[in-house]
Amino acid sequence: MKQENFQSNHAPNEPTGGAANEPSGSAANAALTPKASPAPKSALIAMSGGVDSAAAAVLAMRDGYDCAGAIMSLYPGDTGAVTDARAAAGVLGLPFYSFDFCEQFSGLVIRRFIDAYRAGRTPNPCVDCNKHIKFGCFADKALELGRDYVITGHYARIERGADGRFLLKKGADPARDQSYVLYGLTQRQLSRAVFPLGGLTKTETRGIAREAGLENAQRRESQDICFVPDGDYAGFIERRAGETAQRGRFIGEDGEDLGVNRGVIHYTVGQRRGLGIPGPRPLYVLGIKPEDNTVVVGEKERLFSKTLEARDINLIPVDRLDSPVKARVRIRYRQTEQPATVRQTGDDTLLIEFDEPQRAITGGQAAVIYDGATVIGGGTIV
Repeated sequence: MKQENFQSNHAPNEPTGGAANEPSGSAANAALTPKASPAPKSALIAMSGGVDSAAAAVLAMRDGYDCAGAIMSLYPGDTGAVTDARAAAGVLGLPFYSFDFCEQFSGLVIRRFIDAYRAGRTPNPCVDCNKHIKFGCFADKALELGRDYVITGHYARIERGADGRFLLKKGADPARDQSYVLYGLTQRQLSRAVFPLGGLTKTETRGIAREAGLENAQRRESQDICFVPDGDYAGFIERRAGETAQRGRFIGEDGEDLGVNRGVIHYTVGQRRGLGIPGPRPLYVLGIKPEDNTVVVGEKERLFSKTLEARDINLIPVDRLDSPVKARVRIRYRQTEQPATVRQTGDDTLLIEFDEPQRAITGGQAAVIYDGATVIGGGTIV
């Protein structure tokens, strides 16, 4: 498949995110006056209490959307952002809703997260949350309220291809691009999603929120998984399960017993710190075997591999890859994509061969495939 098959034109009537040159002023009402439209498009804005979703609301209103705001409660105790989100909606004059998705989030995101760690994999729960919660449960609620579109503060872009398919593209700012965690969205989900911030930098986003009189314009962002704010994933799993992880053994590649490990949920492929194994050279986690609770360790050079298999795949510009595709692939959220050849090996599987060996290819993470700025799709690394 050739590169030009993945290119596109902008979708008609969709916001492009290029609102940095809109008029500003201290009065939010002047900045938020929507453009005249014979039939305003109706949208529900996923508000988190942060600056991104609030600025997305500002831009959507400028682009003529009839908007309401809503926040999702996703786990017990997840109430801190409600006040900020409600206040932002109030400043913007938006109707505001609060949805309790704790049960759905527990089953579709947290349960998968725990099961993956117990199986020796390292998951990315943001992928599941976007697919199943934000553009699943939340989008369903939007329809119930008679609102056709879902607007979020993601830094990514959606365009319409010449063949009518919706395409997912990187955000214009490489430092903020979130296309990696959105690769699982289907055509139906993309057709109803709007990302007004796709063409902006974070600085421009904060400026839009500040001009609109939003107090959260300078709010700091969390860098951790939302339901594990302290970053202690193993501790979270133990508390959730009500039991301590079973200890096992560290094993060298030659089968040598190198001591006691704390349980497989404490480790991920490529990990060096916290192993506590004495020796003349640093050792790294090469593999995890939950069936006998062992962690295989070895030297850094053994972490590199050229191939991976992926399952649970989603392709965006096409239904299937009928022939090998030269593309670039990202195997971690903040990694730079690497050149590779991608082959579809089954209805739900891919084989990816990199031009150069990659460090610590990790089961459970997403392998996301790009053609320039366009997301071809991806899957979960086996």
